[in-house]
Amino acid sequence: MNVNGIPTRTIWPAADGCAVDIIDQTALPHEYRMLRLRSLEDTALAIRSMQVRGAPLIGVTAAYGVALAMAQRADDAALLAAVETLAATRPTAVNLRWALARMQTCLTPLAPSARADAAWREAARIADEDVEQCRSIGRHGLQLLRSCLGARGRLELMTHCNAGWLATVDYGTALAPIYAAFDEGIDVHVWVSETRPRNQGLLTAWELAQHGVPHTVIADNAAGLLLARGGINAVIVGADRIAANGDVANKIGTYLKALAARAAGVPFYVAAPRSTIDFACPDGASIPIEERAADELRVVQGCDATGAPATLRQLSADETVANPAFDVTLAGLVSALISERGSCPASRAGLLALYPEEGHA
Repeated sequence: MNVNGIPTRTIWPAADGCAVDIIDQTALPHEYRMLRLRSLEDTALAIRSMQVRGAPLIGVTAAYGVALAMAQRADDAALLAAVETLAATRPTAVNLRWALARMQTCLTPLAPSARADAAWREAARIADEDVEQCRSIGRHGLQLLRSCLGARGRLELMTHCNAGWLATVDYGTALAPIYAAFDEGIDVHVWVSETRPRNQGLLTAWELAQHGVPHTVIADNAAGLLLARGGINAVIVGADRIAANGDVANKIGTYLKALAARAAGVPFYVAAPRSTIDFACPDGASIPIEERAADELRVVQGCDATGAPATLRQLSADETVANPAFDVTLAGLVSALISERGSCPASRAGLLALYPEEGHA
C-alpha cells in the first residue's frame, strides 16, 4: 500500500543487513516515523509496547526478532531464550507463537554457524507469504462483499480496530476486501469505530485516507444505533485468534458489534490468514485474554493546541481500572470466515474444509 504515494510495507530489513525497520505505530496518526530494531530486546519492546501491532505483523516481527538474536549468538540456549522472550510479549495473538514455532523448527536442525543466514531468509519468507495471503483474502472477501451490494450499487461497511495493512506486512486482512472493492471501482464507504482505549480505529482512518477510501470515524458506542437504522451492508473485522470451533478472539468491543449486527440482520465477517487459526485451541473459552496496563484507560494520548504530542490524564492514578484487550465472538454470530483459501462457515467443519490437512488436530 502507499504512504504519501510511496509503496510501503510495515516492516523491512534495513539496508545494512543488521537491523529491521518498522513504522512506529504509537506515533500514528499524528506523526509518521520509522523505528530501527537492532536486537532481540528492541523487537520484544516493539511488540509489547504496540509499536507494531496486529496479529500477522506481530508474528512477522517476532520472526525477524529471532533473526536479530541469531546474528548475535546462535547456539541452542540463545535460540530457546529468543523464542521464550518473544513468546512472552503478547499472549492472545496466536500468530506470534506460530511464527516462533516455525523459526524454531527451521533453525534447530542447523549448525549454529548456519543459523543467522537461515533465520533472515526464513523471516523474509514469512513476511512475503503474509503479503500474498492478505492479497488472497482481499480477493475472496471481495466476492462476499459483491453479494452484499444493494440496488444502489454502494457498499456501506463497518469495521472495528485496525485490520488493514498496518496490522500485517501489506494489504491487511479485514481491509483487504475493502481495498479490492475500492480499486475495482465499487462505491465504498467505511464506518470506522475509535476502538478505545488504544484508538486503533484512528490507524484505520489514517490508512483509508492514504488510499483515498471514503470513511467516517464513529464513537464505539454509536455502532449499535447505526446498524439498527439500516443501510449498512456488512461488518468486517480481523482476528487475533480463531479457535478450532470457529470462535473468534479480536479487539475488545468486537463481540458487541457482532451482537448488534445479528440483531440488525447484517452479515458479520471475520478475515484472517491460516496463522491466526489455532486448531489446537478447542473454543473461545480456551483463549487467553490479555489484560493490559490500567494507564491505557487513565491517560489519553493526542496532540495539544500547537500540534505537539501530549498526554491528558482523565482518571486519577489510584482509580481502579479493568483493561481486557480482547473479547471472544462466538462462532454462531459469525456469518463467514475469510482466509487466503476462501470463505467458510465459522465451524470446525468449515475450517477443515479449507484446511483438510489439519484433520488430525
